[in-house]
Amino acid sequence: MKQLINFIKTLFTGRPKQRDTGTTISETRKPETAVSPLDSEPQAEQKPRPKPRKPRWTLEKFPVAPQEGKTRFHDLKLTTGLMHAICDLDFKYCTDIQARLLPHTLEGRDATAKAQTGTGKSATFIITLINQFARKSVKRQKKYPRALILAPTRELVYQIEKDFKGLGKYSHLRVVPVFGGTDYQKQQTLLTDKPVDVIAATPGRLLDFISKKLIDLSRVEIVVIDEADRMLDMGFIPDVRRLIYMTPHKDKRQTLFFSATLTDDVLRLADSWTRDAVRIEIDPEQAAAGSINQIVYLTTEADRFKNVCNLLISEKLERVIIFVNRKDTARYLSEKLSRYGLNAGVLSGDVAQDKRFKVLNRFKTGTLNVLVATDVAARGLHIENISHVINYDLPIEPEHYIHRIGRTGRAGATGTSVSFADEMSSFQIPKIEEVLGHKICCEYPTAALEADLPAPAPRPSKKPYRQNKTNGSNKGRKPYRRRKRPGKTTAAKNP
Repeated sequence: MKQLINFIKTLFTGRPKQRDTGTTISETRKPETAVSPLDSEPQAEQKPRPKPRKPRWTLEKFPVAPQEGKTRFHDLKLTTGLMHAICDLDFKYCTDIQARLLPHTLEGRDATAKAQTGTGKSATFIITLINQFARKSVKRQKKYPRALILAPTRELVYQIEKDFKGLGKYSHLRVVPVFGGTDYQKQQTLLTDKPVDVIAATPGRLLDFISKKLIDLSRVEIVVIDEADRMLDMGFIPDVRRLIYMTPHKDKRQTLFFSATLTDDVLRLADSWTRDAVRIEIDPEQAAAGSINQIVYLTTEADRFKNVCNLLISEKLERVIIFVNRKDTARYLSEKLSRYGLNAGVLSGDVAQDKRFKVLNRFKTGTLNVLVATDVAARGLHIENISHVINYDLPIEPEHYIHRIGRTGRAGATGTSVSFADEMSSFQIPKIEEVLGHKICCEYPTAALEADLPAPAPRPSKKPYRQNKTNGSNKGRKPYRRRKRPGKTTAAKNP
C-alpha cells in the first residue's frame, strides 16, 4: 500500500518522500522501460515566437523638397495612411487642379471644377473622400454607402475604382463599382456581402439596385459628379437628378461637381446641386499643350491609311491609341492593320464589356501594341507609357480632341499627338484651334509616310455555317456541306 502511495506521489510531485525504513527513490521507482507514456510527466508546450513587427511608417520616410510654384502633398495635412499610399504611388507634387482645389475640399466645401482629362481631378476627389472618412469614423452598415461617385461610362467607373484602391491602400475603405453590361450577380453580391463605404456607378445600373432596395442613399455624406457635360450629352441627367434627390439635402452633404466644359446648362445643374461652391477652371491650353507635342498632317482620304501604317512601322511604336469616329471604321482599320503584321485590337461601343476589359488588359500588359478606339475611350482611360495618340479621324466635336490627346502625356510625362486631316475633316481644324486657344502647326506627310505599302496578307478564310433550326442561333453549328439527294439527277439544259 505504501508503495502505491509513493508511486502516485511520484506522478504529481516528480519525487516521492523517503520512507523511514531507509528505502531509496530508486528502489520504489519502476524501471524506465516499463513506464507507460501516459504515466510520464507531461512536457510544457513550446509557444511559437511572435513575428517581428514592421517598423511604423512615418513622414520622415517620404522626403520631398519644397519647390517654388509647386504644392507638396505634405503641405495639405493629410492623414498618415493617405500619405503612405501617396508615397507608394510616387506622387510628390500636386497638379494644378489639385493644388487649387484640395485646400477647399479638404475643409468640407462644395466645389465646381472645369478640368480636362489627364489633369489629376480623379485623385482630387478620391483624396478628399479618404481624408474626410479617416478623420470621421462612423458605424458601418450594409446598403448605406458614405459616398457616391457618378460617372457616364463603364471605363471611367473602372478607372475610378482602380485609382481609389491605390490611394486607399491603408485606409480600409471599401469601394464597389456598379455599371451595366456585365457582372450583375457579382456586383449584387459585393453590395450585400459587407458594408460599402464608396459606390462608383453609372446611373442606370445603380437605379436598378436601388429599386431592389439593395442600396439606400439617405446617409451619403459626399456626392461626386464626374464628367457632367458628357452625362448631359448622353441623356443621363434625368437619372442623375433622381439619384441626387435620394441623397440628403445639399446643406447636409458635400458635393463635388466636375465638367470639361461649363456651359449654361452645366452651370445651372451645378448651382442647383451645390451650396456656396468654390469654382476652379483649368484652361484647355494649359491642360493639353504643356506636355503633348501636337502634329497635324494634311493628307487625302485615299492616302490616310498608308500614312498611318507607315508611321506605326517606321517609328516602331509600341503603345499607340488610334481614334476614329465610327464603329465600322474601327473594325475595318483594326483588321487591315493586322494584315500588315501589326497587333491591333478594337475598343468601341458594340464590343461586349467583358471583351473590352480583356482588350484593355492586353493593351496595358503590352501584348497588344495598337488600340483602335472610338470616343468611348476618350475619357477615363488611364494607361501608362502611351507614347502616341493618332487621330485617324478628326473628331466632330472639337472638345473631344482635347480628351483624345489627353490619353498621352499624363501625370507630367511627355507625349505626341498625330492627326490626319483629309479633304473633309480639315474644316474642323479652326474649331479645334478655337477650343485650344492657339494655332496648330499643319504640315504635309514626310517621304517615309508617303512610301507605298506592300500587298497585305490575305484575309483568313471563313467557312460558311448553317444555323441551328431549333432556335435560329449558331450554337453547336457545323460547317455547311452540300449533300446530294439519292436518286436525283440533274436534267440537261436545252441548248
